[in-house]
Amino acid sequence: MELNNQTNDDGKSLFENRLNVEELNHAAFKIRNEIGKVIVGQERVLDYLLTALLANGHVLLEGVPGIAKTMIAKLLSKCVDTGFSRIQFTPDLMPSDVLGTMVFHSARSDFEFNKGPVFSNFVLIDEVNRAPAKTQAALFEVMEERQVTIDGQTHPMERPFIVLATQNPVEHEGTYRLPEAQLDRFLFKIKIDYPSVDQEVTILQNTQERGVAMEMDQVSPVISAEEIVDFQQLVTQVKVEHDILSYIANIVEKTRNNSSLFLGASPRASIAILKSAKAFAALEGRDFVTPEDVKEMVVPVLNHRVILTPEKEMEGLKPENVIKRIVDSVDVPR
Repeated sequence: MELNNQTNDDGKSLFENRLNVEELNHAAFKIRNEIGKVIVGQERVLDYLLTALLANGHVLLEGVPGIAKTMIAKLLSKCVDTGFSRIQFTPDLMPSDVLGTMVFHSARSDFEFNKGPVFSNFVLIDEVNRAPAKTQAALFEVMEERQVTIDGQTHPMERPFIVLATQNPVEHEGTYRLPEAQLDRFLFKIKIDYPSVDQEVTILQNTQERGVAMEMDQVSPVISAEEIVDFQQLVTQVKVEHDILSYIANIVEKTRNNSSLFLGASPRASIAILKSAKAFAALEGRDFVTPEDVKEMVVPVLNHRVILTPEKEMEGLKPENVIKRIVDSVDVPR
């Protein structure tokens, strides 16, 4: 995406006296270039990941094995000069393995909190639906409030803090379905598809040329944690007109009164659309939100927050199909 430096009849920029998003766009361009050294295609997935990062939201990546879900998450974290940890969710994983535990020191006769792997900036949770409910529930507080409470003591997370989780939608053996309360804490659910034939040929060609070279070694940090935090603050200042707010509210309200949906979206979903639309607008080089920004964000924000009726699910209908129909039925503000 490029910043469109439009001018008026006097040759003056139409973006004068507004937010300066050029540095943000330049940083996003550098991240795309770094990840593009390894990943072929998946441009829309990367756009959504950058949007979530700027909107300070967590992401659930869903797709069949072998389409680079984990790789994309690791590469994004490597582009930022900050902390990274990976947690492989398994059926025997305990909450203390994620959050940390209190350890007794006999020399001092007291307890000390040993932080778990969730205490990082980028936390990759691989196969999030393979851990039991009690371990999944350990993420509730840290994902929503950016803090962990152990033995009455609250431990805040460092900024930025983003959880990138992956799951396989096909295999259900040995998995534990994420509850709605857990899904609602993810800003986006991004579905990753197979590459095209041409893209797969490029993947094979790149693999042939690289030989034994490590793919991760090709990517270097191009942005600091402090810059990410500054960009997140900048995004909050993106302008949103009242009719855009009404547009978002009308879309979400219609999910609660749709005959194809058993469960509609909550006000948290409305806020998620607003925050992500502001971040997406900034990535597009604008300091104001348009209806097109809202439309772009609706599906990744809502597709894991609504539940189809059993009848529609048996018919093979997908949540995104219903969401798109709802968006088409709402009048677009002019």
